[in-house]
Amino acid sequence: MLYAFVAVVDPWDTLPLSPPLPRVPISGNARFSMPALARSPRFDAAVVGTSTARLLQPAALDPAFGARFVNLSMNSATPWEQTQILGVFLRAHPAPRAVLVSIDQAWCAGTADRLTPRPFPEWMYGASLWPAYRHMLTPFAVQEAANQLWTVLGFKRPRYGLDGYTRFVPDDAAWDAARVDAAFARWAAVDAAPARPDDSIALPALELLAPLLRTLPPGTRVVLFLPPLHVSQHGPTGSRAAARWAACKQEAAGIARAHGAELVDFLWANALTESRTNFWDPLHYREAVAARVVAGLAGPTPDARRLVPLP
Repeated sequence: MLYAFVAVVDPWDTLPLSPPLPRVPISGNARFSMPALARSPRFDAAVVGTSTARLLQPAALDPAFGARFVNLSMNSATPWEQTQILGVFLRAHPAPRAVLVSIDQAWCAGTADRLTPRPFPEWMYGASLWPAYRHMLTPFAVQEAANQLWTVLGFKRPRYGLDGYTRFVPDDAAWDAARVDAAFARWAAVDAAPARPDDSIALPALELLAPLLRTLPPGTRVVLFLPPLHVSQHGPTGSRAAARWAACKQEAAGIARAHGAELVDFLWANALTESRTNFWDPLHYREAVAARVVAGLAGPTPDARRLVPLP
């Protein structure tokens, strides 16, 4: 009876034979919530990234690109996890209108970890969903089925919007200088040691991106972008941190050119990135900045440098 309850409710909207219900993304770990959205026929464009891309609202991207966006970004997602969710989207939408990929510190690090401590349900990401039935009698599945039913009945608020967007930072009106200064003080410093000419900069994560972009048809608009981080994260001129960002931009530009994509750079010293008033912490910008990012992705703005323009 318990198994039947979970299979009927289908908490993550993944089972092939579950009845139609107005399901919503229910799990706090977005790795469980996003696959169903990635397969949804309601969308023809997607954003993929970490928390540095989560504030991009599909409602703003849609008119800017003439598409129907879903935001599939996940907190602390590794590049491998990002390629997995993008792969799910592309299998369901082989000719999307647009794909946006946020190239942030996760892609530009010197490692390419496959997973984080957060559970990753690989069985949700395959071409066949029949194996999902083997995972419907775990304590977590039972818990999330109850949460899904409670939400469908209107007694619980969904964690994410039906387009994947949710505001995870405070409202802009609540911005407080003392709070932000404290967040900056707690943040780990970047590698400010001087770069040496013989330093080898490995970027293994970027090797995962090109094979996926090769599957996209010529009509898809592909935009790779470096989101705005506070200038304290860029590294001083001549430092190892700055050299790594420069190398990452150069390699990302090569990938963009090879696959007919754009590369838009918000990660450079300017009025946006130099002011703490635009951020909650060194990585996460405010909602008003997200609107500026959307504008810069769609076309030329003072905040955005097009390292590789639209072909």
